[in-house]
Amino acid sequence: MPLKAVILIGGPQKGTRFRPLSFEVPKPLFPVAGVPMVQHHIEACAKVPGMKEILLMGFYQPHEALSRFLVSAQQEFKIPIRYLQEYAALGTGGGIYHFRDQILSGGAEAFFVLNADVCSEFPLQEMLEFWQQHEDMHSFVILGTTVQHYVEKPSTFVSEIINCGIYLFTPAIFQHIGKVFQRNQQELALEESSNGWQRAEVIRLEQDVFTALAGSGKLYVYKTDGFWSQIKSAGSAIYASRLYLNQYSKSHPERLAQNKLGGPVIRGNVYIHPTASIDSTAVLGPNVSIGEGVTVGAGVRVRESIVLHGASLHDHTCVLNTIVGWDSTIGRWARVEGTPSDPNPNDPYAKIDSETLFRDGRLTPSITILGCSVTIPAEVVILNSIVLPHKELSRSYKNQIIL
Repeated sequence: MPLKAVILIGGPQKGTRFRPLSFEVPKPLFPVAGVPMVQHHIEACAKVPGMKEILLMGFYQPHEALSRFLVSAQQEFKIPIRYLQEYAALGTGGGIYHFRDQILSGGAEAFFVLNADVCSEFPLQEMLEFWQQHEDMHSFVILGTTVQHYVEKPSTFVSEIINCGIYLFTPAIFQHIGKVFQRNQQELALEESSNGWQRAEVIRLEQDVFTALAGSGKLYVYKTDGFWSQIKSAGSAIYASRLYLNQYSKSHPERLAQNKLGGPVIRGNVYIHPTASIDSTAVLGPNVSIGEGVTVGAGVRVRESIVLHGASLHDHTCVLNTIVGWDSTIGRWARVEGTPSDPNPNDPYAKIDSETLFRDGRLTPSITILGCSVTIPAEVVILNSIVLPHKELSRSYKNQIIL
């Protein structure tokens, strides 16, 4: 069966909660567990038999890093991968409706739609088999997962299943999206007070399409017991990295660092880029990802952190629950630490919440983020802080955004 996949990558206005990290690269290319976030999606799609093409869809301007990534991904996965640029933010349904001819070209009988900002095992083959069992070629499948939430005295039914942002559609979905488009056009024509900024093409799958389909018997939920999480904020990237590193023990054991004679001490799941230089007395892990060209000195301790390419951790630094930006430097005996925003550690399928940046007028304690080319001096403590790019600090900071 000829299949396609569409990965919705959003655009520059959509990565605001990911700043300052999204200043340097488009959010879908941010490294999670050692590879760009969206590569996990592409890898899962490429494994599905019959997959003819993968389309990335968003409203990023043509970008050198994105173009380079697409070329290397095509070579690695031996499948055509293209980027389709929306002329504006069209929503999760508007983009695929606008490019419906591109999706249907080549006679695709069904296609997956995946949001780029989710982390999952991506049980795409299982979703396809589940859809085929229903023998209704005009039905659609949503991936769902179970969550625990508490509602006191609910007045209506509260489901324990949430939408994972991963779908399987047939070409029939475009008829339903087309109805929403026509209704939007009619409503805009009636609203003379409209300032012209609203577009009939802006369509949201979840609110505009699925709610209308819910009672039609055409929408099925495939419930997965595998891991799933959103990657909305920088803090959630560390959690997603942990989930993917855990999966590597089955899917990519070659990506996990091992304890070797003369090498650093590895505790738990750790990814180290082959070009990184790590002192043998350093202790890394669990849940650590070390990027390209990183230098880690003697006696360094890194835990629950992502260290991006070109960064340098000088002797005896301690880095906990932190994202260290590209080409940043942390001086000797400095301590850089954040507060993990993890879900319940006793629930293997717990989901991370998207924390707000501020609460009661104060910065919410969360992971520490160093933007690119930040310099931390020796013997200082940086705690629960966000440091914007190209800053050279001279003292300790706690619970601050350093502009």
